[in-house]
Amino acid sequence: MTPARKKVALVNPPWSFDGSVYFGCREPHLPLELGYAKALLERAGHEAEIIDGQLFGLTLEEVREQVGAFAPDLTVVTTAPSYLFWRCAPPELRVPMQTVAALKDVGGRMVGVGPHGSTTPKAALRKLGTEAVVMGECEEVLVRLADAEDWSGVQHVALWDGGDIRVNGGPAAATFTDLPALEWPEEWVKRHHHHHHRFDGAPTGPGAEMETSRGCPYSCTFCAKENFRDGYRKRPVPVVMEELDRLIAQGVEYVYFIDEIFLPNQPLLESLAERPITFGIQTRLDLWKPPMIELLGRAGCVSIEAGVESLTVEGRAALDKKCRMGTDELSERLILAKKVVPFVQANLILSEGDDPAMIAEWRDHMRANGVWANDPVPLFPYPGSPDYRLRWGLPDDQAWERAVDFYLTHHGRFCDIQDQTPKRLPELERIEPLPLKAAE
Repeated sequence: MTPARKKVALVNPPWSFDGSVYFGCREPHLPLELGYAKALLERAGHEAEIIDGQLFGLTLEEVREQVGAFAPDLTVVTTAPSYLFWRCAPPELRVPMQTVAALKDVGGRMVGVGPHGSTTPKAALRKLGTEAVVMGECEEVLVRLADAEDWSGVQHVALWDGGDIRVNGGPAAATFTDLPALEWPEEWVKRHHHHHHRFDGAPTGPGAEMETSRGCPYSCTFCAKENFRDGYRKRPVPVVMEELDRLIAQGVEYVYFIDEIFLPNQPLLESLAERPITFGIQTRLDLWKPPMIELLGRAGCVSIEAGVESLTVEGRAALDKKCRMGTDELSERLILAKKVVPFVQANLILSEGDDPAMIAEWRDHMRANGVWANDPVPLFPYPGSPDYRLRWGLPDDQAWERAVDFYLTHHGRFCDIQDQTPKRLPELERIEPLPLKAAE
């Protein structure tokens, strides 16, 4: 039997970050996970619409009005501002909780997606008040939910079963390699003024985000990827180029590839080199040989965020980096990259074994060669990371609260983007219904 056609609203909330530990960028980014979900839902015969409260600067009331006008059978609310930040999401669920509460009587059946439901599904379900949450990569699972009337047998979801919570299986891993090239409306692209992690010059046209791969073959202790975006997969280069060519035709001049780790890929880089585009990446330069670094520069890369983390072999081993280079070799690769890429950043994590004098000397050396090396930042033990698991075991319903309390207790200073002293989760998540004209 062919599933009944459903109307599905895919909602990115109107984000705010007051009092949050959140380490990610505050600017709007294209909601790639919702874009993929829309494409797969439409391929399956459903009607889907994305309502992006952040990109369009909507109030919660305006989000409600748009969802109500669409009259969906199913509404999906994400718990992280974009796929780029699933691995460093706001720990609190304040904004998604407010959004779900505002849409309850106009959104049909409600579903949460994101890192919170992936890592702590029972806690996320209780806090959000949705009918279900998806665990793991959500695109394919949302199609199954739209297809089904009875969700009790759908895998990779947690849902209410009377007064209890049923957890069906574990986190989903999408095929990913078969996802279509995304197509964004002109108005969306025109509004995307932000060029993520770009510092070589002021934007003269729109920016965008894309994925060329998903997952990572490494298991560094600090990376929250155990319950989503884990196994490494690459999109076919022709599909990536189809998506990129659409963006270029819409005036996009810069793309940030949100890949967990942008690994050397000669066919991809050669295709990028043929196009009038600049781009930024996150990677590990110990995995790049000099000729590939030079090709990266020729392909249009203008920004590299390179994970170094620690300046000692012991420190990198403690973080399970599996790095085969010493610090001197890493330094040479960073300096080589700076010769062909305008901005190169070497990321450091605050580690107990690292000598402050050594760090200061090394940072001075890097800056003298044009490489930006940050002051080591405190490590946040994200639920879903090996660091969390090694400290406390598998995440339970208090995992996010425990991680925030640890961070606030053990660090006297915070990340430089945290302009307020972060608050604990119970205070942040103590929400009251917002006044809504449509509810009067």
